[in-house]
Amino acid sequence: MQADPSPRLSAADVARLTGGQLVGPGDVTVAGVAPLDRAGPGDLSFVASTRYLPYLERSRAAAVLCTPAVAAAAGPATRIVTDDPYAALLAVVGHLYPPAPRETGVHPTAIIGTGVQWDDPVTIGPHAALGRGVRLGRDVTIGAGCVVGDGVVIGDESVLHPQVVCYPGARVGARVILHAGVRLASDGFGYVPGAPGQGHRKIPHVGRCVVGDDVEIGANTTVDRGSVDDTVIGDGTKIDNLVQIAHNVRIGARCIIMAQVGISGSTIVEDDCIIAGQAGLAGHFTVGRGARIAAQSGVDRTVPAGTTVFGYPARERREYLRTLAAMNRLARIVGKLEDLVDEHEQESR
Repeated sequence: MQADPSPRLSAADVARLTGGQLVGPGDVTVAGVAPLDRAGPGDLSFVASTRYLPYLERSRAAAVLCTPAVAAAAGPATRIVTDDPYAALLAVVGHLYPPAPRETGVHPTAIIGTGVQWDDPVTIGPHAALGRGVRLGRDVTIGAGCVVGDGVVIGDESVLHPQVVCYPGARVGARVILHAGVRLASDGFGYVPGAPGQGHRKIPHVGRCVVGDDVEIGANTTVDRGSVDDTVIGDGTKIDNLVQIAHNVRIGARCIIMAQVGISGSTIVEDDCIIAGQAGLAGHFTVGRGARIAAQSGVDRTVPAGTTVFGYPARERREYLRTLAAMNRLARIVGKLEDLVDEHEQESR
């Protein structure tokens, strides 16, 4: 991919920005970043594993960020050698792809409720609607079509991309990124079952939805408000697209929650956990600090701190692997029993 217009960096500049060791010509310039197999003569690429050596050998990239293990391999002549090419890439991308200039101010089509306050500069986009008593910090961006309900507080430098909805009861920290279609503080799914034929009575939700500082929430993710307690997302947590977080859930700091995860009500996820894609958490238990939940796992009980669980129902890794091995052995045993039954039936004839 190419930035337009394209700032350019020399290989020597890249080495300086990343703290890497320059190998080869330092006057080669790059204007973009691309994978090894699609990089052209104006691109910077990267490689962190020897398994990608065939791609490196055929790459047309102008320069490559690489580990010491592949520094001497065939391929582009200019290398920037670093222990962590991915981290080094982060130091470069912002220079090659600077953010587009932002026009501050309030668009004439925006609707601003009574008592709204903000600290300049602020950006409020077309057709955004801010309810009564909203409080925006300094340098907040409210994208086109966003709805910010009565009394919502949003911290400094936070960005709401288009069509985000923050119901009343949402509180958003500083430097938060909410991608398009995020819904914060909608009512949780709580009902008291009635007698047969009488329907279900809705449980009022009067808690808040509190999002800490430096959180990023992906497109079309929903975070319910609490019923009588708060739903809380801890500082530095990153949440992918299409995640459902139910009422009264408390997620700690620096967690990673990947796409299509569902977390049921009153679950506690402690600091530094990773929940992989499509995992489901049944609710009313605790995921201990630093735990890992593998993709598509179904969790129905407390997960001890620091453990990794797999499967449905989710179990500790070694237990899960033993269960799989036992099932494989059981399949072979069943096959042998069926063979014995067939032999017995044939002899009986």
